[in-house]
Amino acid sequence: MIPIQNIYYMLSYAFQVLNEQGYKKIAAEKFDNTAELCAAILAKGTAVQVKRGLGREYMERTEAMSFMKGRIDMADSLKTQSMMRKKLVCTYDDFSVNTYMNQIIKSTAELLLHSRISKARKKELQKQMVYFSEVDRIDLHTVNWNMQYNRNNQTYQMLISICYLVVKGLLQTNRDGTIYLMDFLDQKPMCRLYEKFILEYYRKEHPNITAKASRIPWQLDGGGDHMLPVMQTDVTLSCREKTLIIDAKYYGHATQVRFGSHKLHSGNLYQIFAYVKNKEYELSDKPHKVAGMLLYARTDEAVLPDSEYRMSGNFIWVKTLNLDCDFSEIRRQLDKIAFDYFEEEFKDRKEKNTLI
Repeated sequence: MIPIQNIYYMLSYAFQVLNEQGYKKIAAEKFDNTAELCAAILAKGTAVQVKRGLGREYMERTEAMSFMKGRIDMADSLKTQSMMRKKLVCTYDDFSVNTYMNQIIKSTAELLLHSRISKARKKELQKQMVYFSEVDRIDLHTVNWNMQYNRNNQTYQMLISICYLVVKGLLQTNRDGTIYLMDFLDQKPMCRLYEKFILEYYRKEHPNITAKASRIPWQLDGGGDHMLPVMQTDVTLSCREKTLIIDAKYYGHATQVRFGSHKLHSGNLYQIFAYVKNKEYELSDKPHKVAGMLLYARTDEAVLPDSEYRMSGNFIWVKTLNLDCDFSEIRRQLDKIAFDYFEEEFKDRKEKNTLI
């Protein structure tokens, strides 16, 4: 298990908004479980959003009214005999807070209120939910998490992401259909957080290196690629002529056992090899050096991968990142990856700083 405090630091890099002054008090608190941590972040984030103003959207409403508003629906007026009551059924646009994102936040907060969090934390959430009185609940099993953010709703991105972690980590269904709560995050949401954390860490802590989640085009001899899978990297680090492609993996088991011996996940190795070779060919018309790395979150298994391979001229490393330690040690491990591969760049910077 990852220490709760380190999950907060990972979230802080994944969502830079957590580095704001209002959230820094949370970093100093002690949390017994991730439900408590997520509840604290959601309560604070919701309070900030309430001060900004809850998001609103124009929503179509239809109801029987004693005065005309919007357009009259004569068919429904006749069908319901509303005119007998001196009313007309009208359809109009209402600028409402009952938006899809607000519904997700309210429903997630209510889920947390039924989880193992402290009374003080529940009180914080209940205080914010007063402002959501006009917002409907939603079935969290049916939420479409692939949302588009723009200038008007970008402040909701972190809140919805926290809701995603809560729902995927806390909401589980028994065989009989009843719901129970868990106080840890499972593999799928943690995998997304793990990838995002590594990417944002390098973006923030190593501005001399370009870090992005880039798409690698297939290097085809001819024909279209419309049926080929997209090669989307988790992290691509580049500086001058060097490129390092990192595929972040958060699994319960870093290796698989075949006939009594530990082997790497073949699909992962094929994937990073395809990334590296296609990137290599893409850069073939200029000076370049491309390498790849499978970076697994370390588990408590006795056998862990720590290997270096040279495949068709390119280095591919398989390593683990220990998250079950003080965050300063996590920082040291990530920095070492950058220092080892981009050694010349850091050496040049050190010499320049010495001259200055």
